[in-house]
Amino acid sequence: MSDLADAAKRLVLGRPVRSDRLGHTLLPKRIALPVFASDALSSVAYAPDEILLTLSLAGLTALTISPWVGVAVALVLLTVVASYRQNVHAYPSGGGDYEVASVNLGPRAGVTVASALLVDYVLTVAVSISSGAQYAATAIPALRGHETTFAIGLVVALTLVNLRGVKESGSAFAIPVYLFMAAMGSIAVVGAVRYFTGTLPAAESAAFGVASEPGFDQGLMGLAGGFLVLRAFASGCAALTGVEAISNGVPAFKKPKSRNAATTLLLLGSISITMILAILLLAQATGVKFVDDPATQLLRDGVPVGDGYEQHPVISQLAASVFSGVDVLFVVVSVVTGLILVLAANTAFNGFPVLGSILAKDGYLPRQLHTRGDRLAFSNGILTLAAAAIALIWAFDAQVTRLIQLYIVGVFVSFTLSQLGMVRHWSRELRTEPEPRARGRMRRSRVINTIGLGMTGTVLVIVLLTKFTHGAWIAILAMALVFVAMQGVHEHYRRVRAELALADDEQGARALPSRVHAVVLVSHLHRPTMRALAYARASRPSVLEAVTVGVDADDVAALRAQWEAADLPVPLRVLDSPFREITRPVLTYVRSIRRESPRDLVVVYIPEYVVGHWWEQLLHNQSALRLKSRLLFTPGVVVASVPWQLASTEGQTGLEDPVRGTVPRGY
Repeated sequence: MSDLADAAKRLVLGRPVRSDRLGHTLLPKRIALPVFASDALSSVAYAPDEILLTLSLAGLTALTISPWVGVAVALVLLTVVASYRQNVHAYPSGGGDYEVASVNLGPRAGVTVASALLVDYVLTVAVSISSGAQYAATAIPALRGHETTFAIGLVVALTLVNLRGVKESGSAFAIPVYLFMAAMGSIAVVGAVRYFTGTLPAAESAAFGVASEPGFDQGLMGLAGGFLVLRAFASGCAALTGVEAISNGVPAFKKPKSRNAATTLLLLGSISITMILAILLLAQATGVKFVDDPATQLLRDGVPVGDGYEQHPVISQLAASVFSGVDVLFVVVSVVTGLILVLAANTAFNGFPVLGSILAKDGYLPRQLHTRGDRLAFSNGILTLAAAAIALIWAFDAQVTRLIQLYIVGVFVSFTLSQLGMVRHWSRELRTEPEPRARGRMRRSRVINTIGLGMTGTVLVIVLLTKFTHGAWIAILAMALVFVAMQGVHEHYRRVRAELALADDEQGARALPSRVHAVVLVSHLHRPTMRALAYARASRPSVLEAVTVGVDADDVAALRAQWEAADLPVPLRVLDSPFREITRPVLTYVRSIRRESPRDLVVVYIPEYVVGHWWEQLLHNQSALRLKSRLLFTPGVVVASVPWQLASTEGQTGLEDPVRGTVPRGY
């Protein structure tokens, strides 16, 4: 069974990779771009949708300002990219925002940033996969109504790919990401040419009117209208998610790491800004309508279109217009858009495990997250992210509109605290730097980070004001819970370290026990018992005795007779058990030894069967398991399991003894 499981694991994940091969997993820029930038690039597929959807609440005229909202988003994105280029040069170790905040603002600020990023990574997977599932449902009608199941299946598939290793997943995802860039570039170029030549057809939704929601009868006029514009801007800022992943993933780049990471950031920012502005401008040129409730908000001749109308995403409508008459290009755009939305989650699958490993090393998360798996990936972090994302997708039924309200709160918390930390970093460095050229460079960097702090802080306030009641409070609550949990884990590890630390009087020989009292538990006189006695004698304890529990008088008499006939050089002690218990008499006796000689070490040897089938475990070792579980809580007692391999274990280890059968199994 174990051989079959191991073979299945090797088939899915591949052969284990040696630790000294870690350098071969580093990424060149051409692979790093699709690995770390797919999240930000994929926002082109849903950020314009959210901007138009929000503005449509105020009616048709409100949609005319969508390009200006896009310009505001692009300006913030440009500032954040410029700011993070300073981060990757100053802190290339991979801690990213967490390290910047911890070093410059203190541990609590660092944990705050870490909790925000962990929640945001989970939301990245949930939003991207859910959006990809909805795109797939528009192309494959059979998937309609099954988006949640399909989305969970996509998470599982993405998890398996990432468990094979970072470089392998990057190579697998590079082609779809570059195809998406090519598709968006084609839409922008062909759309612009057709617009300026007057041959660009209207979108499928261009003929519809848009009914305003109650409270927005006057469009964007008044306080409610201004608030709606800010809310649209906050939704569009989803385009900034993923920028921070590059600062967390600097160690995954080939050398020179910081320079390659900074170059990838610049490419990411340039491509994302171009795409989102092109989509919004073409959406206005073709008259695209995208609303929250098409059945009631979209009007045909002043009458709602009803439930029979199927609303398509913005990019799908643009592709149909720009490539009208060439259906194959429309299909290609739909396919690669769905793929990029799924692959956008890969950014989180690379950022979350690395951050989790750093937090585990610092004692804020379980230490299992710090270790690498067979393929040199942080397997436990990948599995943790997948489980959390699946739970979120299931809870919100894979609805992007519901999930997007939770989105970007965490990432702007980390943006803001990171920029504040960088301002302090440069101010501290300036106090000790005497070289004029270096001081000038530091001042420029501080100005960039100060501007970034102002912008990201403003966006954070806008996000909290406009999205809090729409679901952002759930993300804030999740961040608070993660923060408390990480502080609790850190406090637990601190207490354990303090408890286990050697005191001054425990150094050297003083830490040794005065004597060792060995107890071999006996139920029958057979090979496992003889092996346990031999092991105990080999350790040369000060006192050695065999102990059995007298449950049945006839069995005790037979054991005594066998013991005397074997002429064993170890005394046999029988513990009375009037109530036919086994665990309690042994515990009472062991504790009595400890009371009589508190400085003695008591070693209890327990013969134990090693079985080859799961059902055999139910038939053996039950008393031994109960005894071990109780003895482990007894101070000054060591429990030694003495294994005896039954015949059913033949071939179970995978490490066969070449001379098996030539050495006696017992003593």
